[in-house]
Amino acid sequence: MDTDGLRLFVLAAETLNISAAGRQLGIAPAVASARLSKLEHQVGADLLHRSTRKVSLSQEGAAFLPFAKEMLAQEDAGLAALGKDSEEATGRLRFAASSTFAQRYVAPILPEFLDRYPGISLELRLSDTQTNLIEGGFDLALRNYPIEDSNLKARKLADDKRVLCASPDYLKRYGVPRTPQDLQSHQLVAFQGGTPRALSKNGMRTPHTFPPAGAKPRVTCDDGASMRVAAVAGTGITMHALWSIHQDLEQGTLVRILPDHEVDDHSAIWLVYPKANVLTAKVRVFIDFLLEKIGTPPIWDRH
Repeated sequence: MDTDGLRLFVLAAETLNISAAGRQLGIAPAVASARLSKLEHQVGADLLHRSTRKVSLSQEGAAFLPFAKEMLAQEDAGLAALGKDSEEATGRLRFAASSTFAQRYVAPILPEFLDRYPGISLELRLSDTQTNLIEGGFDLALRNYPIEDSNLKARKLADDKRVLCASPDYLKRYGVPRTPQDLQSHQLVAFQGGTPRALSKNGMRTPHTFPPAGAKPRVTCDDGASMRVAAVAGTGITMHALWSIHQDLEQGTLVRILPDHEVDDHSAIWLVYPKANVLTAKVRVFIDFLLEKIGTPPIWDRH
């Protein structure tokens, strides 16, 4: 199969513009259109819907896109094995991550990454809700829960320690809980759709969870940044990752609740990519950059 045609298809699928995809590869619009038609003839399906007004990805094209990317990755890996890899990583990299984490730690370091690798462009999909990595056609994603999908590989970025906290104003108004049972009588702020997380004390798992069994949180939210702001404002007791609130704890705008307890799930922040994909240069250098700037040790643990 013509890998030049595959590369053109991937670019056209990402930009939804055949002419623009062709220009990126240095070919005329008419040649790009003909090359895509040849690829569609080879696979026996219309990969793109074309009209005078727009281009859209067909259902068959959406199903074929991850495999096209895999074939290109295999070609790049084969050339690299023969010493024919480019000195510079190039191409568009599609990265999905939690918006809360990305705002705090990824977005501020993007200028340095782009200066270091001028041949790479980034497409960021930022949301605190889960994104399907394979179906979405992403090269890499950041996840903060255990990876159970056998179709994925992962590289650990950092531990994801989570603690209970509230603002001094809230504690002054409602009192300080002394035991996990006391949480039942407090206003709780929980992540929408989340499951209760087991609590441990001094490294030993307890029968208690957050939120407690049977408790009805006063507020649920699907955005971690808003949950932190609400907690600082005095809304209630919440569970947060240290990477999100370490500065609030240092400044005293949030205080740990039940400081001898923490969430007992050994969660971590992972950089995840499809198992079928060979790591291309652009993905490999982005992983290494994030590890350098954020992990080993985590930036929120550096003093």
